Amino acid sequence: MHDDSFRSLLELLGLSWQGYRKVRRGVKKRISRHMSQQGCRGTREYLELLKADAGFRKECEALMGVSISRFFRDRELWETLEGKIPPEPAASSGSEIKAWSAGCARGEEAYSLKILWDRIRRSGVGLPALRITATDINPDYLQAAQLARYTWSALRELPPDSAQRCFEQEPGGRWFRLVQDLRGEIEWLCRDFFATPPGSGFHLIFLRNNLLTYYSRDRVGPAFNTILNALAVGGFLVLGSREHPPFHHPALRPSAGLPYLFERLP
Repeated sequence: MHDDSFRSLLELLGLSWQGYRKVRRGVKKRISRHMSQQGCRGTREYLELLKADAGFRKECEALMGVSISRFFRDRELWETLEGKIPPEPAASSGSEIKAWSAGCARGEEAYSLKILWDRIRRSGVGLPALRITATDINPDYLQAAQLARYTWSALRELPPDSAQRCFEQEPGGRWFRLVQDLRGEIEWLCRDFFATPPGSGFHLIFLRNNLLTYYSRDRVGPAFNTILNALAVGGFLVLGSREHPPFHHPALRPSAGLPYLFERLP
């Protein structure tokens, strides 16, 4: 698939060329395979099929996901979060902490939070129960996330003690699997950013390197506002390290020293 054809596909799906420019090679390969599987003789025929068939379009949209990630990606963020856990108001009420990993891909982000929670608890700090909702548009990614199997490249930023305690190396040495007691209390749901949020009153929402990077501006604003409404007062919204909110919102206050971590004000 040539870049001009790929741009046409992005425009049809409401996606951003700037966001996909550096990762387009792998995405184009997936789309080309999808075209071939459907017997499409060219991009024009493929685009027409996308316009006519909502189910087929949903398949295509799932293939546009970018799953590049690793555990504790952006270490400064996780160090900052460690000092803010548990967030208010859950800490004062003693209720459970609710977190949403939006665009969770293969689960590295959700499981990083579980590992961080476990480390804080082991240090002797009393913490409420943690419940995570993890959503992604690609069901294959969600299935992989629930298997919790990763190569060493995904674990390379983990502290050595956490890697040894939290993962078991499988025979053959290539794969590492998260231990069973860190895989619970996570609900995995297949949905996109434009559906109704999977709940409300979240104390942590991770919205990193997905909606604000890969979608066109006209689609980002309404979806971002809907997601923000699911964040509890006193909770934290986490964006990618190079991302910014699509508009000014008086209820969002950036964290000192970490401009992509925001607290929800009353």
